[in-house]
Amino acid sequence: MVSVSKRISPPKPESSRIELYRALADEQRLKILALCSEEKLSMGELTTLLNDSQPQISRKAVALKALGLLKAERDGQRIWMSATTESSLDPVVKDALTEGKNLCLYDGSWARIAGVVAAREAKSQALFDEPARSEAPPPFPAHLAHLAALAPLLPSRQLAIDVGTGDGMLLDVLAPLFQRVIAVDRSRAQLARVANLVTARGFGHVSLYAGSYDDTALLERVDAAQGADLVFAGRTLHHASRPAQAVQSFARLLKKGGHLVILDYLPHHDDALRAEAGDVWLGFSSEQITSYLAEAKLQLLTEIPIPHAFHSAGPDANLTWHAWVACRPHNLSNLQRS
Repeated sequence: MVSVSKRISPPKPESSRIELYRALADEQRLKILALCSEEKLSMGELTTLLNDSQPQISRKAVALKALGLLKAERDGQRIWMSATTESSLDPVVKDALTEGKNLCLYDGSWARIAGVVAAREAKSQALFDEPARSEAPPPFPAHLAHLAALAPLLPSRQLAIDVGTGDGMLLDVLAPLFQRVIAVDRSRAQLARVANLVTARGFGHVSLYAGSYDDTALLERVDAAQGADLVFAGRTLHHASRPAQAVQSFARLLKKGGHLVILDYLPHHDDALRAEAGDVWLGFSSEQITSYLAEAKLQLLTEIPIPHAFHSAGPDANLTWHAWVACRPHNLSNLQRS
């Protein structure tokens, strides 16, 4: 008796792999994936970079998100897209990223990333650059003498840096405590107001720096002073186009053992602050700040909720304020053990 051999069908390909190949066969999706692997971008920024309509970009991004190649983060009414780190481990995706970057280099969208990111801060810069009003400094505070008396209790108080000094009101706290203070702001209009305050207070040991906290000239000045004992970022980070890189710049200004204080908002949904105050980000979660500090090789010491009674006035009075205190370790092994 002759046996008839059964025909064995080849295994059916996984549907997820088929969908992956289909998605990556589209040039525009390759570009989106590549751009979002380089920088976290909003849907509006992707539209600008690729010169396409937002519905088209959104539709193509949704397909990449469904495959786990992109992740979306909502920030008020704005949605930020970034490539997932896991996806780049797939050899097919890795090849797609390379091809997508080549396409972006060819059409010029890759070169435009820096400009699009810088434009995030344009609104706040324009608001803060309004001409200085001729107004008298706030009344002389009574607490300056008390702070000066407490200053010797600080273990290190040679240099403090107020990044994004704004109206300079933090100087009424820092100046009595530290032997030297640098107030940093990109807005010359703001610094003109601060100069009036410094003169009125007689803060001869406070200097002003017109520029950004990541300027080489500022870094050289701080290095010449052996680094800062304190960098205070008071409601500055939500204006930064790249908050993770901003924290790294803050860390670079610190001496070993120096401290960074970040005072900012927890996540909120007040989109009006984008137009009214030029806010780029609607607050940060503790997980986000912790990750920024870790990337900057700083050790988180504590985080502190700020009572509402301490900020009960102004357009941001209804937000939840929070502070994070971190230290630059004397050596990285201390950080690894924490």
